[in-house]
Amino acid sequence: MSTQNSKNRPTPTQARAARRERRQNRRKFTRVFIGFAIGGVALLLILGLILPMLGNLGGSADKVPDGPGKQIESDGKDHIDEGSEHPSYRTVPAASGWHYRQPLAPVSWGIHTEYIPEEKRIHNLEHGGISIVYSCAEPISDECKQLVESLTSIVDRAREANLKVVMSPYPGMATKIALTAWTFIDAFDEFDEDRIKDFINAHESSPNAPERYAN
Repeated sequence: MSTQNSKNRPTPTQARAARRERRQNRRKFTRVFIGFAIGGVALLLILGLILPMLGNLGGSADKVPDGPGKQIESDGKDHIDEGSEHPSYRTVPAASGWHYRQPLAPVSWGIHTEYIPEEKRIHNLEHGGISIVYSCAEPISDECKQLVESLTSIVDRAREANLKVVMSPYPGMATKIALTAWTFIDAFDEFDEDRIKDFINAHESSPNAPERYAN
């Protein structure tokens, strides 16, 4: 029996090799465990930074705004052919209602120097866009030029931020400036940059717009 046991007993060299292998396995396990722990902590830190930002973005994008501006009853969102007759809009400028289907509308975002027919402009609102229109009693006056420059500056910055904003003249309008989003309007006479920016931030691509994800 003693002879058989001595044969099964590892040699000193084998014993040292086994101990060395166990130590290596323990160190490998420790490194893997530490790696997972560090990765988990890093992931938690990243999520801690990103989730609040996503929450803020989602809150502004998914919350139905109740202002600024005056909310009005919708005139619907019917698509019509060019030249088709339809009832009058509730407001001037219009903030919803009958409008041309693609490719006649929507118009391109940004600055327009000529009046945009309501039936085209409304399609931009349907897509979650903001319309800024202005009316000058004397279009060539210095006052009108200054107004246009001020509005243009706002629209340019909005477009740089990839916001859907369109600007155009609206001759004969009761006020100098009017902002419209889908079912919202804000009309006034004195240029107010903060007022305009607040309207854009609240209503651009808001859930009020029937096709807010369209371009």
